[in-house]
Amino acid sequence: MALVTVKTLLDAAEKGGYGVGAFNCNNMEIVQAIVEAAEKEKSPVIIQASQGAIKYAGLDYVVALCNAAAKNASIPIALHLDHGTDMEQVIQCITGGFTSVMYDGSAKPFEENVAMTKKVVEIARAARVSTEAELGKLGGIEDHINVSERDAMMTDPQEAKLFVEQTGVDSLAVAIGTAHGPYKLPPKLDFARLEKIRGLVSVPIVLHGSSGVPADDLRTAISLGVRKINIDTNIREAFCNTLRDEMAKQPGEIDPRKLLKPARQAMVEVIREKIQIFGSNGKA
Repeated sequence: MALVTVKTLLDAAEKGGYGVGAFNCNNMEIVQAIVEAAEKEKSPVIIQASQGAIKYAGLDYVVALCNAAAKNASIPIALHLDHGTDMEQVIQCITGGFTSVMYDGSAKPFEENVAMTKKVVEIARAARVSTEAELGKLGGIEDHINVSERDAMMTDPQEAKLFVEQTGVDSLAVAIGTAHGPYKLPPKLDFARLEKIRGLVSVPIVLHGSSGVPADDLRTAISLGVRKINIDTNIREAFCNTLRDEMAKQPGEIDPRKLLKPARQAMVEVIREKIQIFGSNGKA
């Protein structure tokens, strides 16, 4: 099976009322874990790579790994660029085999974000690649931020409406209280804001920073229109924690396969659990 676009998966999710997991990869073991979990759950899945992952693994390697996975898979798989801020790299992904790209201009003024996103949409659409953009600021954990500052970082519903209308983007990542990285305390999601955004925009909503968000909150977000849910930190934790445990148990082991296999299996279990929460199991 060939790789599909994220739009294809999210359109189906919109009709079915469920969410699709977008899991970040950095190496072969993570790609294998994502696909194995999705196969076991009979779920569509999005494999995504950040700019850092591409720098680490190489764009050609990421694409080749995901093409190999899709070729032998019985479930639909999309390959997505996560948080592309470099226009040159976004275009490289569009022409290099990614089936979806995110241009992240959320740190730029609204007008500039619109202009750059619109340009990416035009290029991507010509290549039959789907697009995602972000509105609002989603950083790491910011425990010192006060209520008014937190509110200012959130996505404005009216701006979201204008942004989607003016750019033609296929999906929109919004800031409603999640953050990247591990949470010290459970996040407080602004569901009222999400509901307003969903009522004003016509495209699927994306939730970044979803590792550590309680399962019930994720289900509520999905019921309010979130269709793509990004997970990275929980996968890294499962991989690294298990790898450390295995190395401690087997300090003299020099066969990386014997150390990496349990770490890969730990990721499979985390991803399966997320897929079940998102409701995409059985939807392949």
